[in-house]
Amino acid sequence: MDNNDILIRLRYALDIKNTDMVEIFKLGNVEVTKDEVLKILTKSPDSYDDDEEEVENDDHIKVNNSMLESFLNGYITFKRGKQEPKPGQPATPAKSNESVNNMLLKKLKIALSLTSEDMLDILEKAGITVTKGEIGAILRKEGHKNYKQCGDKYARNFLKGLAVKYRG
Repeated sequence: MDNNDILIRLRYALDIKNTDMVEIFKLGNVEVTKDEVLKILTKSPDSYDDDEEEVENDDHIKVNNSMLESFLNGYITFKRGKQEPKPGQPATPAKSNESVNNMLLKKLKIALSLTSEDMLDILEKAGITVTKGEIGAILRKEGHKNYKQCGDKYARNFLKGLAVKYRG
């Protein structure tokens, strides 16, 4: 699952409008137009066929990890409002090298004000049974002894569960 696919599924699950997508990117300090958002939200050409050759396509913009993290930070600001940094705290958090799926779950948990029980319910709606300890391990900081990397299956099913919860 690539970053564009994550944005497509997230947009569907949370029913985010194109104009809101532009605003969320702006809140995350990334300037995009509505046309660029539409190009971001198209399936990548390599997801349709398994050819080895790279096809350059003007109708598709590939989202890198930094851009996805900026979008998720913008979504937190969009949902919860701008937070002033505390004294002695850096103004912007440093970009992390952790798994994209772990970052996705952490930032959605913050943006949607979810508890661990809410996250378990969302995964259960998608047909996945996970323990509270496993969720805790996924939400830990990379390098912690109990840290567990989140696989695509869990991230995909979490987004599917969000769609069930928010869209019915």
